[in-house]
Order: sequence, then C-alpha cells, then structure tokens
Amino acid sequence: MIRAFVDGIGLLGPGLTGWCQSRSVLAGAEAYRAAPTVVPAGDLLPPAERRRTPNSVKLALAVAHEALEASGRSPDSVATVFTTSSGNGDTLHQLCETLARRERDVSPTQFHNSVHNAAAGYWGIAVRSREASTSLCGHDWSFAAGLLESMVRAAMEDRPVALVAYDLPYPEPLHSVRAIAATFGLSLLLAPEAGARAVAAIDIELVPEKAAATCMMDPALEILRLGTPPARGLPLLAALAKGVAASMTIDYLSTAHLRVTLNPC
Repeated sequence: MIRAFVDGIGLLGPGLTGWCQSRSVLAGAEAYRAAPTVVPAGDLLPPAERRRTPNSVKLALAVAHEALEASGRSPDSVATVFTTSSGNGDTLHQLCETLARRERDVSPTQFHNSVHNAAAGYWGIAVRSREASTSLCGHDWSFAAGLLESMVRAAMEDRPVALVAYDLPYPEPLHSVRAIAATFGLSLLLAPEAGARAVAAIDIELVPEKAAATCMMDPALEILRLGTPPARGLPLLAALAKGVAASMTIDYLSTAHLRVTLNPC
C-alpha cells in the first residue's frame, strides 16, 4: 500500500467549472447540470507560445495551475505526471488531412504539438520548471495509470508530484473510431507528507484481479465517468468533496484494479 496526501485539486469539465465551484455538486448537495466545457486561454504562457497552444494543452495547464495554487507550492519545484488517452486530437486530425493530400508539408508547430508530451513541455515553459515530468497513456485506464505513477514517485522520491489527467473528443472521422464523450481535466497535488493545506490522506493498492469500479450516484455523472478516461477519477473527487472517509475501486486494465482509501485531514 502506498500513501500520499492531497494538497491541491484542479477540475474542469462539462458543468464542472473548477474545484471550488464543483464541490457541492460532487458531494450531492446540488444538482448536476451539464454544460459545454469552456477551456480558458490562460495567461501562463508568453503571447507567442499561447497562440500556438492547442486546447488539450490549455486544458492541462488550467487544471494543473488550479491544483498548484490551492496547494500553495511553487510550480517550478514540483514534479509532474501528465496522463491522457487521446493527446491532442485536433492536431492529429490536421496531420492526417495533410498526409492525405498530394502536398504533404507538415508545419513544425503541428509536429511538436502532436507529440504525447506536448503538455508537459508547455508546462515547463509556462512555469519555468526543470523538474522531472512523465507523460503516460493507458487507453480507458489512463487515470489509474497516472494515479499509480504519481503515488509511487511521491513515495519513492519523497517529493510532491502533480498528477494531471485530461482528454478532449477527437474530431470526425477519428471520433467514430475512438469516441471520447467530453472535454475533461483534473489535477491532484500529491505530497509524501501532510502540508498545511492537506485535504486528505490517500492510500492505494494495486490488486491483480478484476473488480467492479465504484460508480457515481448521479446518472449523468456516471455517463461522464464511463465515456471520458480522466473522468474515471470522479468517484475519488466525490469522496474528497464530501470530506469523509471512503474506500473505492478504480478499474485498471482488464486484470487489475486500484483499491483506494481516503481519510480527511
């Protein structure tokens, strides 16, 4: 079993406009009302970089920044784990269109935005961080893969780690092959020791057997959880919003799951 402490949370999704604004909804005290996710332009990057930044990166930076601000930690001193199933779907679509034409000239901006660690690179530029960063992909289980990686790094390296999980729908025709339901991102600042702003202690254990995942009680939020890879973390956010001790199962691959226990600080 691995333990860490949640020092900060970031959230952006359909009808979920930030952690503070969404806590009452996730706790069940207020009805959930879905609405299109509005990804802010953000002001972390210089203007020249901001113009080249795809929405996937803007989403990742927005939730990461919210979690870091809530933790009170300096962004340039925190290691990061970025996890996403789809990466930058818009750029991949543009590249496919370009390669299908007679003239196959790919712009340098398109190329560097297409790589899976683009968000990590932009984050380093935005906050002037030279700390280590890992970029992961685990299909529908990308959130679980990122949570496990972040927890292990926080424990083994004895340092705070920011987990950033995000995804956006692909444009057609890619969407018909790999359907992602919504634009959604979340971030957790995980620390090996409880800080002054710690919200809860989190313990996880990798169990090598299949188990039913913990669901959301609200049907609309459950559809969001099932249809968007990073939203598999919604039961964890709901427990954090309620501020009570809780245990849950997060599915991971086809032969394992994560057993997660939360205890409020």
